[in-house]
Amino acid sequence: MSAKPLAGMRILTVEQFGAGPYCSMFLADMGAEVIKIENPETGGDFARSTGPYFLGQHDSLYYQCLNFSKRSLALDLKKPDSRKVFDDLVARSDAVMNNMRGSQPGKLGLDYAALKKINPRIVCAHLSAYGRDNSREDWPGYDYLMQAECGFVSLTGEPDGPPARFGLSMVDYMTGMTMAFGLVSTLTGVKSGALPHGCDVDLSLMDTALHQLSYPGIWYLNEGLVTGRTPRGAHPSITPSQLQKTKDGWIFIMCQNPKFWELLTVGLGRPELARDPRFIDIPARLSNRDALIKVLDEAFMTKTTAEWIEIMKGKVPVGPVYDIAQALDNPFLDETGMVTTIPHPDRPDMRGLANPLRIDGERLAQRHAPKLGQDTVAILKELGRSEADIAALRDAKAVAT
Repeated sequence: MSAKPLAGMRILTVEQFGAGPYCSMFLADMGAEVIKIENPETGGDFARSTGPYFLGQHDSLYYQCLNFSKRSLALDLKKPDSRKVFDDLVARSDAVMNNMRGSQPGKLGLDYAALKKINPRIVCAHLSAYGRDNSREDWPGYDYLMQAECGFVSLTGEPDGPPARFGLSMVDYMTGMTMAFGLVSTLTGVKSGALPHGCDVDLSLMDTALHQLSYPGIWYLNEGLVTGRTPRGAHPSITPSQLQKTKDGWIFIMCQNPKFWELLTVGLGRPELARDPRFIDIPARLSNRDALIKVLDEAFMTKTTAEWIEIMKGKVPVGPVYDIAQALDNPFLDETGMVTTIPHPDRPDMRGLANPLRIDGERLAQRHAPKLGQDTVAILKELGRSEADIAALRDAKAVAT
């Protein structure tokens, strides 16, 4: 694309690992200039040293997948000389984002109270585990802990097995996306005049996870219903909407309304099931779920997953159960362009997942994630620092270049 929606926006970010970097990567892909401020003394974002696959010093495939399209400024914010550089950037930026523990932004002067004197229009986004200004503000926290405490783990797995977490850090990613929406919305308000000045925007992993409880949450709050684990990963109140065994694996079917149930029975060659009193409507099917699973298993196990997909495609909502290799080698991805090549200095043929958004029909162009301090000199020169100034900062170990 010749222009991206957030072009001209500058966002400074102090971030590690998942939720924060996922958020700012979307902003960078959308055209914002995202300057990732990393401490050279600690090797920058800890994701850089997370294996098992590395790309030279202070770089890894893990780090790459969360940091496309950004710039890296190696700056130690605790040193006075570095702070002057940071303040100069704040004066020329639209937002400052971090994903530290809740108590840290205030201590490091990354909140609106500290930065408004430099730039009254600055928006300060704080993404933490439990939020700021509460009894847990000093607690460290990660995705899996939120899945555990907010009920996700209790909902995942088979009823007769132990609780289980999701296979991926979905609370991190949902929190990152929610913060991206909150930050851009607030910036829009400041730019339009709907908000008279900048402010703080707060979001926690825990609040996001709780919000994602959605209908099981409101069921409990109003009716006291505690939703538990269901067999075959089934929907708690609609059936069949679950895993089914096939001749060579598994298939997921989702008959979310009566039409799809009737079409399923036809596709299975068992139209009489639609008239069976045990399965005549959603309440009946729910009451007789165990019997229905057995009947459906007998039918589905006569053919392979691929054969059933061919029969049901476009008629009944069905999906094959793939492992990661099958998911990413799926020929359908050639049509959608979701797997792309993002050349990297140490791996010119590096492949990655494209940004899922399309604008005017086009995928968003992406750059490889930056090396630690890759843009330090360029950014310092943009701020008007001379070669002598940069050398002095380097000597003081305020920056790494």
